[in-house]
Amino acid sequence: MKRVVTIQDISCVGKCSLTVALPIISSMGIETAVLPTAVLSTHTAFSDFTFRDLTTNIQPVADHWQREKIDFDAIYTGYLGSFEQLQLMTRFLETFKKKNTLVFVDPVMGDFGRLYTGFSSEFALAMASLCSKADIIVPNLTEACFMLGLPYCDGKYDEAYIQDILRQLTALGTKKAVLTGVSLEPNRVGVMAYDSETNRFFSYYHKKIDATYHGTGDVFASSCLGALTNGCSLEDALKIATDFTVECIRQTEEDTNRRWYGVNFETAIPYLLEQLHQKK
Repeated sequence: MKRVVTIQDISCVGKCSLTVALPIISSMGIETAVLPTAVLSTHTAFSDFTFRDLTTNIQPVADHWQREKIDFDAIYTGYLGSFEQLQLMTRFLETFKKKNTLVFVDPVMGDFGRLYTGFSSEFALAMASLCSKADIIVPNLTEACFMLGLPYCDGKYDEAYIQDILRQLTALGTKKAVLTGVSLEPNRVGVMAYDSETNRFFSYYHKKIDATYHGTGDVFASSCLGALTNGCSLEDALKIATDFTVECIRQTEEDTNRRWYGVNFETAIPYLLEQLHQKK
């Protein structure tokens, strides 16, 4: 059985980060280790949530794993909340990345042209440094623009512009870059990716669903990483992840008892496994 480690925060209530990554990746037949960077009572869409920073725990956990000679087939980082955590991730990669270890970075920092509270342009540039050490990165357009020091274009772009952004992202050092939330025509949204090793672009789109839920980016990233670890090509992994995310939203919209704070990814897992089986 392959083993991955996912490094991000955990919200005790709220479907995002580790509470999404752990069940999704595990359901795909992969041993999933976790390294929490913080514990929140709920995710940040709630008010008055509690927050406990776990930065000081990260290196002792990594040191113990190193002494136990634990290794990973993939390393997946998500939300990282400080410069110190970025530095610790660089050290973690130096310790645990082997020849065939996949490094997958979701540079969670912002959306809709704005960085999340607590982040700055300087942090985005530091995140770009971590992305340079990855095999695959999956930013949205906001995150990509901030990492590259470019103005956000707010939906006014064409395919050539997205391709240029992807080339600039791989110029940071990552082999493959994926842009999520790309929309080149009305009512359709999806992903576009670039493989710098083959100089090839590919994209995949769906009809846009007029609904927004917290944590869908984590659903996408986790299922994509799970598919890649199962041996799928990046193109197939992106299709699986996109279809699964859309199915999660669809099932949530049909559920009259749905939670406002996240998607019903749990009930959509059989769909994910069926798609994975077809691609393997």
